[in-house]
Order: sequence, then C-alpha cells, then structure tokens
Amino acid sequence: MNLPNSLTLARIFFVPLLVAVLVQEKILLHWNGAVISNDVIALAIFWIAAATDLLDGYLARRWQQVTTIGTLLDPIADKLLVSAALISLVQVQVVPGWLVVVIVGREFAVSGLRSIAAAEGYTIQASELGKTKTFLQVVAISLALLGIRHPGFVLWAHGSMYLVVVFSMWSAVAYFNQFWRRVDVAVKQRGRQELLNAERQRRKVLIAEYRAAAAERKAQRAAARAARAAARRPSA
Repeated sequence: MNLPNSLTLARIFFVPLLVAVLVQEKILLHWNGAVISNDVIALAIFWIAAATDLLDGYLARRWQQVTTIGTLLDPIADKLLVSAALISLVQVQVVPGWLVVVIVGREFAVSGLRSIAAAEGYTIQASELGKTKTFLQVVAISLALLGIRHPGFVLWAHGSMYLVVVFSMWSAVAYFNQFWRRVDVAVKQRGRQELLNAERQRRKVLIAEYRAAAAERKAQRAAARAARAAARRPSA
C-alpha cells in the first residue's frame, strides 16, 4: 500500500465524518473567543478530503506509483465524498433534491461503465471534462456549505450546482463514447472472432466426417473386390 493509495482510502474514511458533522446542528467549538459551528467544521473536513484528491494524483504521477487499484479507487472515493456531501445538503435543505438526484445518478452511471470496462480488461481514465466537473462540484458544495449560515451564498451555490449538472451530463456523454469505442467495439470483435473460430471448428468436423466416410467407402470397395476375387477363384 503506497502513500497515494493511502490518501485515497483516507478520503473514503472522511465521508462518514463529514456526514455526521454536517447533519448535526448542535456542534459548536469555542476557540480564542470565536464560535465555530458545525457547517464550518464540515467545510474544513470537505476541503481536507478534496485536497487529498489533488495530492494523491500528484504523488502517484511524480513517484510513478500509478496502480490499477488506485485508478479504480480514486473515482469511487470522489463519488462517495461528493454524493455524501450533496445528500447531506439536501437533508439540511440547502440544495434542491432533484439536482442531487441528477448528479448522483450520473455518478452511478459512470461507475457502472467503469465496472463493465474493468471486467473487459480496460481502464477508463478520467477526462479533462470529468476533472472540470469535479472542481466545479468542490466549488458548488463549498458555496452551499457557506450558505447554511450565510444566505447570501445560496444563490451562488445554486448557480454553481446548475453548472455542475451541465458539465456532469457533458462528461457522462464523453465517458459513454469512450466506453463505446474501447469496450463495445472490443466485445463485438471478440464475438466475431468466436464466430470465426466456431466456423473453423465446424469445417474441421465436416472435413473429418468426409474423410471418415471416404475411408469407409474405400474399405467397402476393397472388401467388395476381395469378395469378387474370392468368388472367381476355383474351388479346390
């Protein structure tokens, strides 16, 4: 387990902590005379978790520790963090539920495509659109968290969420096209290859049957000639 993968796992463990802090309205911390409410704590947790996303990818590339499990776990960790934050924001009535349904549904759809691709031996890398969408999600969720105690941020949060929906759908189409080119075409090629192999096998069976039938006819003709020769041979 290298450090980039450990950071990815740490981001997953931040998810229940974020939800617990965000949905609890009675968490207050006092520090140097300042009162820190639960939304500020949740924002700090979210930013720390989002920072691990940037750090693990940077370290993996810099140290050449890009692994298959890291490539698969990283988007799962991102989706868990974003989905948990959005659903919690619906709970505290800051973000419309239908926006969250669209965004989270898109995340499940793309995860399904990635799973199918992985089963076929392919890894679908994150595209630039997907990275832009993730950045916009961080901005939108941060504005929504600030909007819990400061209503002036709510309008900006909603505008950012609409932008996230646009980029989510756009990147989902891009992922589907990538999936279709790499996986669906490969599956069809494998299907055609299997048909060709089946046809070759069928031809081999037919040739073997033809040769067996020819050998049997040859044996029958030889036996007939032997019988006729025996019949013409004078008896002693």
